Amino acid sequence: MGLGLRVLSVAKRGLRPQLALIPCRSQRLFCNQPLVSYPLLTKLIHESNSRVKTVLDSEDNDFTFKSSDFSWDVLLTTLKSSSPAKAHLVLEWRLEKMLRDNEKDLEPYLELIFLCSKLQNIPFSMQVFSSMEAQRIELTSSVFNALIYTCLSSGDVVTALSLFEIMQSSGNCKPDSETYNTFISVYSNWGNNKAMQAWYSAKKDAAFSADLQTYESLISGCVRSRNFDCVDRFYEEMMLSGITPNGQILESMLRGFCEQRSIGKVEELLKFMNDSEWEINVQMAEKLMGLYFEHGRVEKMEELLENVAKSGQSFEVLQQVHCGIIRMYAKLDRLDDIEYSVGRLLKLGMSFRCPDDVEKVVCAYFRQEAYDRLDLFLEHIKASYKLTKSTYDLLVAGYRRAGLSDKLDLVMDSMKLAGFL
Repeated sequence: MGLGLRVLSVAKRGLRPQLALIPCRSQRLFCNQPLVSYPLLTKLIHESNSRVKTVLDSEDNDFTFKSSDFSWDVLLTTLKSSSPAKAHLVLEWRLEKMLRDNEKDLEPYLELIFLCSKLQNIPFSMQVFSSMEAQRIELTSSVFNALIYTCLSSGDVVTALSLFEIMQSSGNCKPDSETYNTFISVYSNWGNNKAMQAWYSAKKDAAFSADLQTYESLISGCVRSRNFDCVDRFYEEMMLSGITPNGQILESMLRGFCEQRSIGKVEELLKFMNDSEWEINVQMAEKLMGLYFEHGRVEKMEELLENVAKSGQSFEVLQQVHCGIIRMYAKLDRLDDIEYSVGRLLKLGMSFRCPDDVEKVVCAYFRQEAYDRLDLFLEHIKASYKLTKSTYDLLVAGYRRAGLSDKLDLVMDSMKLAGFL
């Protein structure tokens, strides 16, 4: 039986309704991808299914798909949430156009199979595979890797493993490093530490070295399963092999150290990042501030603020650290430090991130019965921050408990103006 027929035979045996268990690797990048053309998305949503391909033909003539801002990935993912049938029609249109144009290049077909993984559409990925054979496009390991990825993205491990076995017995489509990385990544996402490490051992047994992607999956998987001894082992192994960690690995390491409540290891990692000119992202800042808050280490928060300010970190990271410091001072009822920190925040053109930050400050003033200072605080932030109903409710409760009817009346009037009464 030919290679292509074996693949299709395996697919027919393995296809059945599957639970979508695998978050695709690229999903975490969507926030950084270009937004799909809203006019096109709106058209596709409002048109009938029978007109989807006509709309796409029209857009193709207008060169919409050649724009650097256009993303098939984002279009299909967005469209899937409102109309899976239309998303499938978009896939069909792309394949039909490729065949009309007598496309012989491998890359567009690989991209189309990858897009099938976004819709968890294994049958259509096999249809793309059949079309490649009909076009006499040479099959490679990359084609099988794309099919395996699509199967795993749909939760069909049985078919994925069958495809792997076909690769092992093939002549020119043997499993390569990326094949093993795909399985390692899947089990990492599942938190299945045992299976993840078994595939890592299989990769080494097949004489493939671990690369950056391998270590990213291993380290994040071990952190996810709280196997911190293996986290340290894989990180050390990676560094000794001369591979420089990427941002995702550093974020995983930091998350692991924070979960272990190890301030010492956190400080070592931050020093490495600072020396290597790595920036701290919002997720890292959140973990750090949470750890320092739990241990009451406000001096570490101030030190972090100094470092991120010097290194020109993003507005969001700076704002998060500033607000974390204010929360810490509020917990300690250090009103002078609260007011200094709020002034520092406002001078930079920043404001509070969420109602909870403001309410913690309000509670600190109430605990110290510093009502006039509370009035000044509210006056200072009103130009940059609009109080929410929950904050107004807290003020009403606090002034009522303190018996301050005049202040209570002023807050009630403000609530009416804000539309909360």
